[in-house]
Amino acid sequence: MKKTTQYIMMTAVLAGIVGVVSALVVLRLSTEQVPHQESQQEKIASYYEHEVATLVSPHHVRKAILNGESDFVLVDVRSYEEYEAEHIIGALSVPAYVDKENTQKTDKNRIIEAFGEIQREHPAKEIIVYCYSSACMTGRKIGNMLAQNGIYVHELGVGWNEWRYFWKQWNYPHEWDKINPEDYVSAGKEPGQFSAHEKELPSPCNVNNEFGC
Repeated sequence: MKKTTQYIMMTAVLAGIVGVVSALVVLRLSTEQVPHQESQQEKIASYYEHEVATLVSPHHVRKAILNGESDFVLVDVRSYEEYEAEHIIGALSVPAYVDKENTQKTDKNRIIEAFGEIQREHPAKEIIVYCYSSACMTGRKIGNMLAQNGIYVHELGVGWNEWRYFWKQWNYPHEWDKINPEDYVSAGKEPGQFSAHEKELPSPCNVNNEFGC
């Protein structure tokens, strides 16, 4: 009889413990916030926020080159061989590839060190990278790698191919016959300096408001 009583008491205690634990679990689950599901509108807003923060208008860059402005540093991440053949005038070279025929990547640490040096030499300037085309992922991958190492760069809205060979795609129609694309490219080991003196043309980039280039 005594053992039966002890068994009943132990069972009751265990049942009570289980009940308390279950109640605590239910209470926690009921008070935990449901993870926020991003709405379609929030996704759209986030997309444009990141695009504006990251991409730089090529037309803005061209106008800045024309006007002698230097609040940014262009960096060409194609192979050095391609950079030496031709590049956007004023751009520096930090090659992501060994050469144009070899997709072997340059050592990551060397790229990080090179961009770190550019940042130290030009602390007040934005760094803008470009690669082969607007569809090229190289600049974006380098930008992602640099961001993970505390270096934040922007990306030019077009790549070398559009800048050099598809000029009309990103310049305004009234400028097509008045601009020489070759004035905005350079060859050789040095960045080069802009020397053309084209006439200033009306452009949305000349409007100093939030919708300018």
